[in-house]
Amino acid sequence: MPALTTSSDGFLLHGEPFRIISGAMHYFRIHPDQWADRLRKARLMGLNTVETYLPWNLHEPEPGTLVLDGFLDLPRWLRLAQEEGLHVLLRPGPFICAEWDDGGLPAWLVADHDIPLRTSDPRFTAAFDRYLEQLLPPLRPHFAANGGPVIAVQVENEYGAYGDDTAYLKHVEQALRSRGVEELLFTCDQANAEHLGTGSLPGTLATVTFGSRVEENLAALRTHQPEGPLMCAEFWIGWFDHWGGPHHTRSATDAAADLDRLLNAGASVNIYMFHGGTNFGFTNGANHKHAYEPTITSYDYDAALTESGDPGPKYHAFREVIARHAPVPDEPAPSKGPKLPLTDVDLDRRAPLLPYVRGLAGAVRSEDPSTMNELGVHTGYVLYRTTVPASGDGLLHFAGGVGDRAQVFVDGASVGVLERERHDETLPVRVPHAGAVLEVLVENMGGVNYGPRIGAPKGLLGPVSFQGDALHGWECRAVPLDDLDAVPFGPSDAATDAVPAFHRGTFDVDTPADTFLALPGWTKGQAWINGFHLGRYWNRGPQRTLYVPGPVLRPGPNELVLLELHATTGTRAQLTDTPDLGPEND
Repeated sequence: MPALTTSSDGFLLHGEPFRIISGAMHYFRIHPDQWADRLRKARLMGLNTVETYLPWNLHEPEPGTLVLDGFLDLPRWLRLAQEEGLHVLLRPGPFICAEWDDGGLPAWLVADHDIPLRTSDPRFTAAFDRYLEQLLPPLRPHFAANGGPVIAVQVENEYGAYGDDTAYLKHVEQALRSRGVEELLFTCDQANAEHLGTGSLPGTLATVTFGSRVEENLAALRTHQPEGPLMCAEFWIGWFDHWGGPHHTRSATDAAADLDRLLNAGASVNIYMFHGGTNFGFTNGANHKHAYEPTITSYDYDAALTESGDPGPKYHAFREVIARHAPVPDEPAPSKGPKLPLTDVDLDRRAPLLPYVRGLAGAVRSEDPSTMNELGVHTGYVLYRTTVPASGDGLLHFAGGVGDRAQVFVDGASVGVLERERHDETLPVRVPHAGAVLEVLVENMGGVNYGPRIGAPKGLLGPVSFQGDALHGWECRAVPLDDLDAVPFGPSDAATDAVPAFHRGTFDVDTPADTFLALPGWTKGQAWINGFHLGRYWNRGPQRTLYVPGPVLRPGPNELVLLELHATTGTRAQLTDTPDLGPEND
């Protein structure tokens, strides 16, 4: 019998009445050395449970390869949660959304456009089944049936907003059950009749997602499910940001009032997010409804615990609300953690990007440009190169556009940018002579994480022509970013800084602590400290600083590397003690 069961109006844990008061935190968005701190702060706010998604794309980066270490050491995170006295809700997908690259579906799977995603097509279900065969054995000791903290597992994720393949949902449910998952299973959908109707399963607990209109949304769930616990599995207390948009916030007073309404109604809750964390590296997702909108690097989410793990206004407001309804530890609320003193970094070494990439072996040659997917490049950048047989003024046409952002160069000189966001397909250029070299540096800005465009191809998406004539004979090279020690740095020359280039500098640290990287005067690119990929920066905003976890730093000399794609007004960066996530929404 599972540890967590349901009664006519609530939950029972080991047969005793139990209300889930949970908060979301994604282990894969938090430095592992900080997991214990974040879990302790969850308990101190009054939470009895924590919830996390599982990113299939990171756990199985290649078919048949399971990764469970470092940021992905889920068994360790589960042990730490149990040591803190917290229960756990697991949400393994297959799809997680989460503003995460491709919604958590593996790039190698979504690249096959013949496979209908999130359906009962045997090619999709077989891939997920194989993943579970690897994933579940090391997790099984952590399920409550075996004395662990996991008390419930989600079946898919907001499926009612996507499809109506009940056979697929049933397959996911049986895939979990047949592999030893005895715990309570639940579905999660937006609180309307249509989504609940297509996204839930008979005999499986239905839960809902919302951020306001508490009574109305709980009533919709009760109409759909006349008996059983009322639960908001995602109580949205903030929101995520897109590049070029505002930084979304929600007042602590407003969010706390709705949390109080939820708990007054006798409902269980999972606060989304308790602690958002960071889209380190190339992990951010994107939305695409009318236009493509990539998500920023920060996933602060205006959560109860900030991106750097400090209690925010919502933390204290929620702690007061929870104390009216459930026991809260008789311990002081945590205070803000230490921050690194203000530190300037002079990036005095430089390596132009295009000459470095041109000299790399392994170019793929094709008549027409290959997409990133066809090249097996899942993230980052590809440099495309060919020659233009005609000279003169004319239009470069990119059939189908670009995925997602392309910088165009003729004989090494920048001639323009195309963006998927703007639906760009043409660029007026002047080709100075026949045989001029055309280079196109294409950036994958993040895979769509919601709706029918998951798995949309990246790179150059079709033939390229100049003055109406197709250009052939392409060289396609992935830009390697895993080993920055291979980059041939030399002295910086500010006069030539208006081309894509790596920049490197060092700085000293006495005692490592959290800090925030500010890049005034820089335009767009990627940042690494001591080889750790902090993620993407862009002066388009809203975010103006990148979070640097203290464990990334070390006493003594440290190294900062930037890949700047455009230009910089200087060669200085700054580490500051205050985050700047940009102007807030009205």
